[in-house]
Amino acid sequence: MTRQEAVRRVVADEPPRTVRIRWFLVALLVIGGVVNYLDRSNLSVANTTIAAEFDLSAIQMGLLLSAFSWPYAIANLPAGYLVDRFGPKKMYAWAAGLWSLVSMVSATANSFGFLYAARVALGVAESPFFTSSLKVTERWYNQTERALPVSIVNTGSQIANAIAPPLLTFLLITMTWRGMFLFIGALGIVVVLVWLRVYRDPNIREQMFINGTAREDDADERKVEQVGWGELFKHRNTWFMILGAFGIFYTVWVYLTWLPSYLQTARGFSLKDSSWLAALPFLCGIVGVLFGGYLSSRLVKSGMNAVLARKVPIVGGAVLAAAAVLPVAYVDNTPLAITLLSIGYFASQVPIGCLWTLAADIAKPNQVASLGAIQNFGGFLGAAVAPVVTGAILTATDGSYTFVFLVGGVLLLVGAAAYAFFVKDRMHTREATA
Repeated sequence: MTRQEAVRRVVADEPPRTVRIRWFLVALLVIGGVVNYLDRSNLSVANTTIAAEFDLSAIQMGLLLSAFSWPYAIANLPAGYLVDRFGPKKMYAWAAGLWSLVSMVSATANSFGFLYAARVALGVAESPFFTSSLKVTERWYNQTERALPVSIVNTGSQIANAIAPPLLTFLLITMTWRGMFLFIGALGIVVVLVWLRVYRDPNIREQMFINGTAREDDADERKVEQVGWGELFKHRNTWFMILGAFGIFYTVWVYLTWLPSYLQTARGFSLKDSSWLAALPFLCGIVGVLFGGYLSSRLVKSGMNAVLARKVPIVGGAVLAAAAVLPVAYVDNTPLAITLLSIGYFASQVPIGCLWTLAADIAKPNQVASLGAIQNFGGFLGAAVAPVVTGAILTATDGSYTFVFLVGGVLLLVGAAAYAFFVKDRMHTREATA
């Protein structure tokens, strides 16, 4: 039997167990994403409660809401390299354990400074999560399959965003905001224990099944010499991916940090009612992420270049989101405003899974997590700026959200343009330098 025949037999005889394992890992990553984002969202839901307890202004609350994003953005740079270097199992476990501990410690906060420091620590601790998830899907799925599982993993954050307003509001009312922080932190510890028990990388036989190849080096890219993430900054793709992610994530984080407050202060809803209304855009976001991954996979299978198949949902989603968000600034009708916000958030989530998949398509195998992390760094610069700018706009305009939505819509268009015209394929990534 020739080597090629042996490989074909291995691939053909691979039991369904491999398929079950990799989808189980995707499901576990989704659950981890839910808990991860509940930890991020708890402050937004407790926004008005904590502001009243600590007597915080809109600007101070904006600073507090952005305290997570600045360190998260910066920590993504070494986090991506560390995931490439040490693998997703170790880095994910350390990250989830630390962010859960920080969440529980946050429940003891007795001042603005203490809570701000805790949010900074939370940002650092959570930075390896999505890069670890990208590394898992890169190892367990080939290029033609990868967009859908990556998008499914990203629905974890959207599921959390959808359930966070009613769930966390219920916890806030029944056990105070401190009890809410403790409860969510405890959930994270459970996730860590399950992850350590079940995760492993694919073996050579499984990698042959996944890739349909006998190249053993494909089974373990860690044999390739590790290159620092700084090398990636020599390429133009990297800079425009940072800019594009900045524009898209900015508006996403206006939703995540200020939507409950907007519904209460600008639309006059109670805390309880706003919790349910705030869930509507985020439910649409779940569909948006899945649609983006599905569309990208279909385009690849139809024969489209993989990089272009990622850019179509990214650019199209960002443009549609801008078209929905910009009119909100001038809409007085509340049901119409909520409908536009829901469409806008749906569209803003269409690119999310494809952004991560694009990094896996463009980067070399030993730089996948690094490029994904750098792109995420750009996104969370936007996420960090969004709450502060929003708070400043509200202070300067006596609580008007008109310029909040105008700025968000314009930055969505900037993000769409960056990906549409300046992010190229892998060949350009290797040859073109800044």
